[in-house]
Amino acid sequence: MSSANPDVMKGLHLLADLQGCACLPDLLSDAQGLAAQARAAVQVVGLTVVGEAFHRFPDAGVQPGGVTGCLLLAESHVALHTWPEFGVVTLDVYVCNYSADNSARAEYLMAMLVSLFQPRAVERQQFLRCVPT
Repeated sequence: MSSANPDVMKGLHLLADLQGCACLPDLLSDAQGLAAQARAAVQVVGLTVVGEAFHRFPDAGVQPGGVTGCLLLAESHVALHTWPEFGVVTLDVYVCNYSADNSARAEYLMAMLVSLFQPRAVERQQFLRCVPT
């Protein structure tokens, strides 16, 4: 992902909607467990966590509350949102390529997170971001 224009920083933004997640049902409502799994995946791919926030929503009757979470990376961010009542997860992985091309790391991280949830169906989108420097 080299830039022909040195005055432009490029980044890779990956989005995924996961449906029919077959992972352990409790995982979709476990903020601490999801934070730990996401941190571990980030470490495996060689990115750097600089902050985080994970929140579990209250149960809705007999339905467990979902989780929204974000890891702030030196390279940008990872965000996830779960809906345990529907077996749905959305994932967002964004890396900038300012000092190094982190595109392969982003792809690997997304693959690791998708496999964690064992979805029946995955809809992915990919965007190349260009920011003037």
